[in-house]
Amino acid sequence: MNKTLLCALLALTSLLCGCVTPKNITYMQGFDDGMTQTVREMTRMKIQPDDKLSIVVSAKDPELAQVFNLTIAQMRAGQSSKSASANSGQTAAFTVAPDGTINYPILGKLHVAGLDRVELASAIEHRLTAENLLKDPIVTIEFLNATVSLLGDVSSPGEYPIDRDNMTILQALGKAGDLQITGLRQNVLLIREENGKDIAYRLDLTDTESLMTSPAFYVQQNDVIYVEPNDTKKRQSTANGNTFLTPGFWLSIISFLTSMVVLILR
Repeated sequence: MNKTLLCALLALTSLLCGCVTPKNITYMQGFDDGMTQTVREMTRMKIQPDDKLSIVVSAKDPELAQVFNLTIAQMRAGQSSKSASANSGQTAAFTVAPDGTINYPILGKLHVAGLDRVELASAIEHRLTAENLLKDPIVTIEFLNATVSLLGDVSSPGEYPIDRDNMTILQALGKAGDLQITGLRQNVLLIREENGKDIAYRLDLTDTESLMTSPAFYVQQNDVIYVEPNDTKKRQSTANGNTFLTPGFWLSIISFLTSMVVLILR
């Protein structure tokens, strides 16, 4: 009987010591070499109120085109002629008003909210050509303040620039140095403002299909991404939060119980 009891206690000890909960940390599991996966159609960033836009117009006649390029010198009333000359080559930003418009040189007020930068560039080129203001104009538009915020269990939380229309959530997370090993990859939260409301998207980074077909696969300006820490890291916020779950704690308990049983049986 003594042997049976001792063997049972030793087996329990080995089980607790060797039991390790697997961590589901591998991205896009099952997406092996040579496999293909349909990706959600890319949605270009739409212009929103408070966006800052760089709009540069070029043409065969640079002097005529310059009239449509808002420079820093033009924005700074009352500065010295020396300062104005120094800044004359720097293009200033057009800030989109709350009503979704910008005040554009000669063309006047343009409603730009809801358009992507390619659509707006095409619309301006059409107006310049149709009104005989420029011949064969080329309009280039860039977002100057498009950012995504990464919070929670990532290596470097913060606000990061979006430097292209097709930036994926994986690339955005890469800017923050990737998730910590304790970050929950199956439940990443992305919050996006659409039509005056915040919409929540839950993403599983380990599931290739659901990730690549999600509306949140491509990030948009002002998106907020939150990575939730796992339960072990949450418990670290309290004193001795993980003490009762450590192998050492249970080894001590089992060792104590084994000693007590041996003493009693003797």
